[in-house]
Amino acid sequence: MKRLFLPLIAVVAMAFTTNVYAQKNPMVGGAEMYPTKDIVDNAVNSKDHTTLVAAVKAAGLVETLKSKGPFTVFAPTNAAFDKLPAGTVETLVKPENKATLTKILTYHVVAGKMDAKTIAKAIKAGNGKAELTTVSGGKLWAAMEGDKLVLTDEKGGTATVTIANVMQKNGVIHVIDTVLMPN
Repeated sequence: MKRLFLPLIAVVAMAFTTNVYAQKNPMVGGAEMYPTKDIVDNAVNSKDHTTLVAAVKAAGLVETLKSKGPFTVFAPTNAAFDKLPAGTVETLVKPENKATLTKILTYHVVAGKMDAKTIAKAIKAGNGKAELTTVSGGKLWAAMEGDKLVLTDEKGGTATVTIANVMQKNGVIHVIDTVLMPN
């Protein structure tokens, strides 16, 4: 038995190691996302997140999102921001609207590292819906619609996760198609 067991462990270990190194870094906005970089350092390379990066800078949240975390970030794309009424983004990034912008951005962040598997477990435990508390103190609700992870905000709006599990050294990013709005 001992003779059979040790070679089996070696084969499993080799397969696991090979699989880990064979995985590619996910592409977001035309750029590779590296799990050794923090949320901000990866996001600045995504051409699909230039509006989000500008908003994070305007809100003064760069250092927070570069900190140890961990954070789960639901990151709206430029197209998501484009769905907002005309002039909304331009108004929000003005210095006098920093508090509102900060509230909206921190509404997209949950403390801790919640990959899709963790969120799915929470949805199952909640009988089809998981309540998430955001860094801003608001609530988001996660549910599955078919094979899609969908978030519902406090105003009843929904966003679909289009790219899940973009691992960062200080958390995880899930790319979403709509800006979530707190009350």
